[in-house]
Amino acid sequence: MAPRLDFSSWWAKDTRKGTPVVVKMENPNYSVVEIDGPDAAFRPVEKSRGKNAKQVTWVLLLKAHHAVGCVAWIATIFWALLGTIKRRLIFRQDVAMASEKLGKGKLLFTVIKVFLVTSLTILGFEVVAYFKGWHYFRNPSLHIPRTSDIQGFLHLVYVSWLSFRADYIAPPIQALSKFCVVLFLIQSADRLILSLGCFWIKYKKIKPRIEGDPFKSDDVEKSAYEFPMVLVQIPMCNEREVYEQSISAVCQLDWPKDRLLIQVLDDSDDESIQYLIKAEVAAWNQRGVNIIYRHRLVRTGYKAGNLKSAMSCEYVKDYEFVAIFDADFRPNPDFLKQTVPHFKDNPELGLVQARWTFVNKDENLLTRLQNINLCFHFEVEQQVNGVFLNFFGFNGTAGVWRIKALEESGGWLERTTVEDMDIAVRAHLNGWKFIFLNDVKVLCEVPESYEAYRKQQHRWHSGPMQLFRLCLPAIITSKLGSSYEWVVTKKAGRSSESDLLAAAERESKTTNQLQIQRGASESELTELNRLKEQKEVAPTPVKRVNKIYRKELTLAFLLLTASVRSLLSAQGVHFYFLLFQGVTFLLVGLDLIGEQMS
Repeated sequence: MAPRLDFSSWWAKDTRKGTPVVVKMENPNYSVVEIDGPDAAFRPVEKSRGKNAKQVTWVLLLKAHHAVGCVAWIATIFWALLGTIKRRLIFRQDVAMASEKLGKGKLLFTVIKVFLVTSLTILGFEVVAYFKGWHYFRNPSLHIPRTSDIQGFLHLVYVSWLSFRADYIAPPIQALSKFCVVLFLIQSADRLILSLGCFWIKYKKIKPRIEGDPFKSDDVEKSAYEFPMVLVQIPMCNEREVYEQSISAVCQLDWPKDRLLIQVLDDSDDESIQYLIKAEVAAWNQRGVNIIYRHRLVRTGYKAGNLKSAMSCEYVKDYEFVAIFDADFRPNPDFLKQTVPHFKDNPELGLVQARWTFVNKDENLLTRLQNINLCFHFEVEQQVNGVFLNFFGFNGTAGVWRIKALEESGGWLERTTVEDMDIAVRAHLNGWKFIFLNDVKVLCEVPESYEAYRKQQHRWHSGPMQLFRLCLPAIITSKLGSSYEWVVTKKAGRSSESDLLAAAERESKTTNQLQIQRGASESELTELNRLKEQKEVAPTPVKRVNKIYRKELTLAFLLLTASVRSLLSAQGVHFYFLLFQGVTFLLVGLDLIGEQMS
């Protein structure tokens, strides 16, 4: 029987006694409790009751249920992957083989196939050696027979291969892996420093700010001075799907119409697209927007040649700033009011770059991955470099340049495919500073298919290496302190190619512009009406066909073969790395990463 606990006499006292009372329970179901005062008996006490067999059984069953669920999830994914492989590779349902270009692409595919066949052959030897116990490095006590007592030709070939691999193949691979580790550490340190800089910017709330209201003026006569002359350029080439949205967004920019000129730089070689763009320009021109259409007779230099030719026009000298938007970019109406004021009272500022935001970032897995990658590029890399170094690579669009900075840096050059990075490097070497606005965002799109993404990445990665070779002497001489002079063709007194083309276009261009402003000719109106009728007819939605990429698929099988070889050798983390890489290339080769929706 448990003793009766009566603390009523204690409650009447004002002071507590410090003598502890130990109560021992006769019933084994009660625990020993140590009481220091009157309130201690009513405080919550942690019960450390032992778990019985029934509770342990339920816990084990719950863990087993979680484990079975995880295994079932992995098995479901694996089964779905096998079903996709069967459907796309064997039965070829809703897929098409990606066309391979002649030359380097076909040669690379052949090299990968040779490596795959060689790896499969070596894997066959490895499997036979594994089951026969011929472990050369894993079993040091294994007797390696000499040439005289060789009992089997297969054993001889395998031992010779192991010796050749250890003496000639392993050393260069180890050296290459060490070099890759060093590059990885350098890149990791760079990413860590940039991330710390981004955290510091967020903590201190550092960002470029505009002092006061630059467009507010008490003097009416001086109000026009607050709005500088701005030139907006929209370079495009065969952009049938997005030209209308881009022109419409730029024409709705909130800026005085007499201080703004829009150039539509059309390099389309399809006459039907040219008629459509001309009609769109004429429609906005009739609404009072100062917009002109420009088409080159000789299409050289791609985008750089297009911009270079447009900057050679005589009326450009009347403008102070130029904003550039690609055909798939749609700026907000207040874009110029958020970017141009940063140039005021800052004569060393040459570029104001805005951030991109993507309207199709949730289309498929490929667009999601691109969104993550590019958000890090804008949020961390460009923002940190802009705050602490006043330099970063121009993104080619959604930016405002001071025209003086472009001219003093040599203008647009056609020597590389990354003309935006080229002009940024030359402007930085010329002493100009850049500002990145992380809060100003411009809508655009990312490639939705792997084929378009591969072309974009090839241009983005091959161009910087070519630019590095071209600009390295200038960078070295600039760091040594010598003045590197970028020669501007016009200042040298020679006529550039764009000048000659502009002179050849001037007569026909004047007539064409008058036609656009006053109205098109009868033949053009007939063609435009026919094209508009075709455009108004809503096409039936069809499911886009996915493609099979042979190089990526063959490389996936090569990596999976290497992962099996690593598994037989019990190399641990190498197996998981190769397996992950192989599955990744398998998803890319089957075009699962860019699954197209209807």
